[in-house]
Amino acid sequence: MKSLRLIIALLLLAFAMGANAQVTKRTGGDTRKRDKKEGNAPAISDRQQSFYEVKEPHDADLQWMKVIYRELDLSKGKNAALLYPEMPNQDGQNLYFIIMRLLCQNQIKVYEYSDEEIFNDDHLIDKDQFFYNYGIDVVEAKGSTQKNPLYEFEDADIRSNQVLSYYVIEKWEFDTRSNQMKARVEYIAPVLHRIDDWSGETKKTPMFWVKLNDIRPYMAQQYVFTDDDNNLARYSLDDFFKLNMYTGDIIKTKNLRNLPLKAMYPDNEVAYKNAQDSIEQRLRRFNQNLWVPPLEELQAKAEAEEKARAEAEGEVTEGEEGAAEDGVEAAEPAEEKEKTVTRTTKRGSKSKDTKSNSKSKSKSKTKKTKIKERKPKTSTQTVNTGVRSVRNRKK
Repeated sequence: MKSLRLIIALLLLAFAMGANAQVTKRTGGDTRKRDKKEGNAPAISDRQQSFYEVKEPHDADLQWMKVIYRELDLSKGKNAALLYPEMPNQDGQNLYFIIMRLLCQNQIKVYEYSDEEIFNDDHLIDKDQFFYNYGIDVVEAKGSTQKNPLYEFEDADIRSNQVLSYYVIEKWEFDTRSNQMKARVEYIAPVLHRIDDWSGETKKTPMFWVKLNDIRPYMAQQYVFTDDDNNLARYSLDDFFKLNMYTGDIIKTKNLRNLPLKAMYPDNEVAYKNAQDSIEQRLRRFNQNLWVPPLEELQAKAEAEEKARAEAEGEVTEGEEGAAEDGVEAAEPAEEKEKTVTRTTKRGSKSKDTKSNSKSKSKSKTKKTKIKERKPKTSTQTVNTGVRSVRNRKK
């Protein structure tokens, strides 16, 4: 009886566990459908977060690092992939909508934009104050609590068409373990462009900083097309930053005074542009100087330098000499022909033009051939003279 009761209890326990699992499964499915319908970002597990996260190299493996601040203008190059579509549609949503939804659902940490650039919990933004300052109309979402406030908004209240650029903090690192030079985006900040009512000038306002690793799993689910000729969405927003497909101007490098380039060159636009180009070239040159070029590249470089030096000094290379000997004789100027005539007269030749020289050359050639033809006759004569000498002896 005890064993029968134990079996029945186990069956009832298994049935209850199966029912609970079934209810949980249905609840999860309903949640995913509701999130998709409302445009909410799906929940990401820790395992999925670690899968998309770009690991930072260890300090012991780094031998060199340069921190670069760039401005990504969404009207230039492939950067438009971060802006379109301006409103969510069947193709998805742009990067700013993704960030704002995650912010309202309290799934990411957003830091204040300041010159100090300290990214810790003491510098997190106050959401209520943030929404008020930028005029974003939000309402409390279902399930919101005082410790975990949740918000929702209408798509038209976001005004993503005013976010026309992004600031990114880019780290150039040389990792000795992988022997590679990589550029990695660490933080990104949306920049709001608004026209001033009084001056009519466009004012740029950086809104906040967000760590790119925190939003990578969500960017990996949004595919965009980056070519006007091919409208197939082949890359995700995560690929866009991993492959460095963006283009941006350098606005700052990490320095002891923590000054942007505009503050270093406030009144000289030419010096500002030259500083940007110089930093860019030094980054590229540093990466190239890490490796020894192949022998073919070194030979081609040496030949190019030799050719440039010869052209600068007015010399003629070997290839040009061969071309001149093959095809320039027929088009020689009159002065060069006169030089050849004077040379032949100095050597004692009786001819005064090139035709007589050619005739003399042909005659000398025929004479040589005649001498070669007479050789067998001389041999027969010597034999005959030997015979005659023997007969003379007999006589």
